[in-house]
Amino acid sequence: MQATQKTVNTQAPRGRQKSPAARRGARRTPPELEVLFERGEGVTQRLPSRRVMRYWMQAALARPAEINVRFANPEEARELNKTYRGKDYATNVLTFDYAHEPVVSADIVICLDVVEQEAREQFKRFQAHLAHLLIHGVLHAQGWDHETDEEAERMEARETEIMLGLGFESPYYDPAQSH
Repeated sequence: MQATQKTVNTQAPRGRQKSPAARRGARRTPPELEVLFERGEGVTQRLPSRRVMRYWMQAALARPAEINVRFANPEEARELNKTYRGKDYATNVLTFDYAHEPVVSADIVICLDVVEQEAREQFKRFQAHLAHLLIHGVLHAQGWDHETDEEAERMEARETEIMLGLGFESPYYDPAQSH
């Protein structure tokens, strides 16, 4: 297991457009985020910088957090999904939330092979899909869920709001349906 350093920069990546709220002068100090990114064995995909991924995650935070993000290979993702959810396949994202308050504490596991495949199948950019799944995991870490239709609608609306604020399309927009 190869670990990377913690990042602590809270500024937006260069070249990223400001959100509508920021352009109006509204300032939101993002909650503190300590994040550790790790790559599992054999995970070689090129990723956005730690700074960019941290920025995406921080956009979804409502309170300070300590989160580990592990980019897993399909075998590891499948084993974790089977062990903890009883589902025998590699899934795109798993969140293990340990505390919601006063500091969010969680591990997020993302299978990049699945993310790449889904992005291709859904006609999405890899970075946009990865941003969505990091945000999805961070929301789960804070106690959000989508077990009921009402919870799913609420969570999807929040994910969409965050993604639009970051300059991405809605993660629930289906380009294949627009032709």
